[in-house]
Amino acid sequence: VGGIYTVIQTKAKITADEWGENYFLVGPYFEHNVKTQVEACEPPNPAVKKAMDTMKSQGCEVFFGRWLIEGSPYVLLFDIGSAAWNLDKWKGEFWDVSNIGIPFHDREANDAVIFGSLTAWFLKELSCQFDDKPNIIAHFHEWQAGVGLILSRSQKLPVATIFTTHATLLGRYLCAASIDFYNNLDQFDIDKEAGERQIYHRYCMERASVHCAHVFTTVSQITAIEAEHMLKRNPDVVTPNGLNIKKFSAMHEFQNLHSMYKARIQEFIRGHFYGHLDFSLEKTLFFFIAGRYEFSNKGADMFLEALSRLNFLLRVHKTDVTVVVFFIMPAKTNNFNVETLKGQAVRKQLWDTAQSVKEKFGKKLYNALLKGEIPDLNKILDRDDITIMKRAIFSTQRHCLPPVTTHNMIDDGNDPILNTIRRIGLFNNRTDRVKVIVHPEFLSSTSPLLPLDYEEFVRGCHLGVFPSYYEPWGYTP
Repeated sequence: VGGIYTVIQTKAKITADEWGENYFLVGPYFEHNVKTQVEACEPPNPAVKKAMDTMKSQGCEVFFGRWLIEGSPYVLLFDIGSAAWNLDKWKGEFWDVSNIGIPFHDREANDAVIFGSLTAWFLKELSCQFDDKPNIIAHFHEWQAGVGLILSRSQKLPVATIFTTHATLLGRYLCAASIDFYNNLDQFDIDKEAGERQIYHRYCMERASVHCAHVFTTVSQITAIEAEHMLKRNPDVVTPNGLNIKKFSAMHEFQNLHSMYKARIQEFIRGHFYGHLDFSLEKTLFFFIAGRYEFSNKGADMFLEALSRLNFLLRVHKTDVTVVVFFIMPAKTNNFNVETLKGQAVRKQLWDTAQSVKEKFGKKLYNALLKGEIPDLNKILDRDDITIMKRAIFSTQRHCLPPVTTHNMIDDGNDPILNTIRRIGLFNNRTDRVKVIVHPEFLSSTSPLLPLDYEEFVRGCHLGVFPSYYEPWGYTP
C-alpha cells in the first residue's frame, strides 16, 4: 500500500527513538522484500519469542528481524500462505463476531482475514503471558489490517487499539466515478453505493474497524470530514503525515544532489532515445506524475491533455526546449520490454567504444608529446578505430520510435493512459517537443533500467505535477 508504507517508513526513526525496544512493526511476509530489506535476528523480548514459538508449533511461519531503514525498527512478519489452510474456519469465526461475509473471489479481503486472524492470535498469545498486565498498544492502519482489531476486541484482549484510516474506501471509489464528491458528502446512500461497486464487504470491514477501535485517527482535516460521513465516526485525533526530509545546511548541497541525480536520469534518456537524440539534454526539462494508478483521481487525464497543448505550443514557437515526462504509476506488466532494455545496452556499448578509442588516442598523444611533437591528428586514429566507430554508429540506427512505456503492459489495449496517448498522438516523434515515458512500476535503486529511489528521482527532476481530485493527504505530492 504505497503511501502508507512511506508514512510508516518516514515515522519509524522518531518512533523507535521514543519507544526503543518496545516498538514492533507487524506485517505480511513477502520473500523478495525480506531478502533485500530485512536483517533476521532473535526477538529481544522473551514474551514475543514465546508467542512466535507457539504459532510456529501450529504450522504458521513467523519471521522476525530488523527493517533496514532509518531507525532499524523490529519487524514481525506472518507468512499468509503458510496459514491459508485455516481460511474457511477463520472466515466462519469472523462471520460469527461481525456478521461480515467475505466472497471467495476477493483475494485481497481473504488475505486480510488470514493476516488479521494471525495478528489477533499473536496478540492473544502475547497478552496471556503477563500477570501484571503491561500496557500493549496495537495500532492498525487501513481496512486491510482491521480484522485483527475486530477480533482483538471480540476476544476482549487486554490491548488498547488505535485505527488509522488514510483514505476511505468509498471516498476513493466515488471520486473515481466522476461524482461531485466533496459538495455532496452528506447526500450519499452509503450502503447502496458500496453495494453497487461490489465492495460492501470491504466497506463493512473498514467501518467495523473504525467503530471497534478505542481511538480512531485520520491523517488530515479533509479525511476527518469524509470519515464522519462515510464511516459515521468522528476521528478522536488528526495525526498529519510528516515527511522526514533531511534539511540541508547549505544551498549548494541541495544543488549538488540535483545535478547528480539529474545526470542519472539523463543517462537513462540517452539509452531510451538512442538514434533519436536530436535534442539537447542540457535544454531538457524532466517532469513527472506519480502515485496509485487512478486515472482521474490522480489527475493523469488532465495532465495528458495539458501536455498535448504544451507540445503544440512549443512546436508553434519553434523552441529548442524539450520536456520529458515520466508517469510513475504501477500497473500489471510482464517485465521490461525488449526495446527499452536494448536502448540501455546500446548506450553502454557506445560508452565502452568511446572509452577504448579514447584510451588508444591518449597513449599516442602522450608518446608524441614526450618526443616534443604535435601529433598529426589525421594519423592518430587508424582505420581500425574508424571501423569500430562506424559499427557503433550503425548499432544506434533504429527503425521504430522510442517506446512510450518501459514495460510490457498486460492489457495495453484497455489502458487509460496509453489510450489517451494514442488519441493525442504523443508518440515520441522527432518533431514532438514533449516526450512521454510511462514507467508502470514504483522506482527502486536496484532496477536495471532506472536505478533510483523515488526521493532521488524527485530530486533529479525539475517539476512534479499532481492535479489530484481525491487527495486524502497525498504523500506522493
